[in-house]
Amino acid sequence: MVENKIKKSKANMLNIMIKIFCRGHHGNKKELCSRCAELQEYALKRLEMCPHANDNTFCSSCTIKCYKNEMKEEMRNVMKYSGPRIILYHPILAIRHLIKK
Repeated sequence: MVENKIKKSKANMLNIMIKIFCRGHHGNKKELCSRCAELQEYALKRLEMCPHANDNTFCSSCTIKCYKNEMKEEMRNVMKYSGPRIILYHPILAIRHLIKK
């Protein structure tokens, strides 16, 4: 039960960060553009298969490299852009994320 909660929390954070990125770079407020939707789908599949998904670890500190180089670079850009902005959209979620890290 706790494992699913952690996985859902990670997926929720991932979805929010991609939405913030897409809104800022592609101007889409309601739904994701095709490229961001593809990245989101890819990242969620990776999260689903991750052996550490139920831990409180972050991908950036993981020793297993499960992303393709191209997708990893795109996800880095998403995190770099959305990280500082998430406090404006979801302050409680951002604070929880900082505490866990």
